[in-house]
Amino acid sequence: MGPHFEMPPGCLQAFVTIFMLISLVIYDRLFVPTVRRYTKNPRGISLLQRLGIGLTLHVIIMVTACLAERKRLKVARENQIFDKSDTVPLTIFILLPQFGLVGIAEAFVETAKLELFYDQAPESMKSLGTSYFTSTLGIGQFLSSFLLKTVADMTKRHGHKGWILDNLNASHLDYYYAFLTILSFLNFFFFLLIAKHFVYNVDVTESRRGIAMETSSEASSQDNKVPSRDNEVLKTGLS
Repeated sequence: MGPHFEMPPGCLQAFVTIFMLISLVIYDRLFVPTVRRYTKNPRGISLLQRLGIGLTLHVIIMVTACLAERKRLKVARENQIFDKSDTVPLTIFILLPQFGLVGIAEAFVETAKLELFYDQAPESMKSLGTSYFTSTLGIGQFLSSFLLKTVADMTKRHGHKGWILDNLNASHLDYYYAFLTILSFLNFFFFLLIAKHFVYNVDVTESRRGIAMETSSEASSQDNKVPSRDNEVLKTGLS
């Protein structure tokens, strides 16, 4: 960031949290009330639709990361930068779009996952469903490390240089991100197959019933207030 300030790479994770918090506020305060008028769904959109939007964003994130890495490698080649200790003359904000999209996707996927595990679990398994949500995060980290190690080893076979090396300027992370784009698309396709046959347990039906009951109770309370005012006027006139 300019000639006098260097941002530690780990700080980029802060943008994920910032974009996620902003997205949650916009989603809850603007998106849901607006969409609810058309969908008649108390949540605005269903849990599966929210998951689908997040998984679609995951595909876009991988495409964005691939393009950003290709741009970085192009600049590195143009400036003859091949040592891992050399700095590529690019602003760190070239990575901001993909980290920002990660935060937006987390607002859709992770929140919907937590609600899905809790809402759709039987009454006796509510706490267990929440623990399943946490378990998916841990399992995902293990699978991510396994996938990274496997790709790094397989691409080094038969005398090839490999995609993932200690030197990023000599690596091909753009190929790896393209591979993750394919996996993300397959994940989204598999999600569509499952979602097509998914039957909600207690979600929209109960929520609609609750809103209907609240609306009817508010209407009845207003109706009860009107006669009382008429009675007061009547008593005043008689007196």
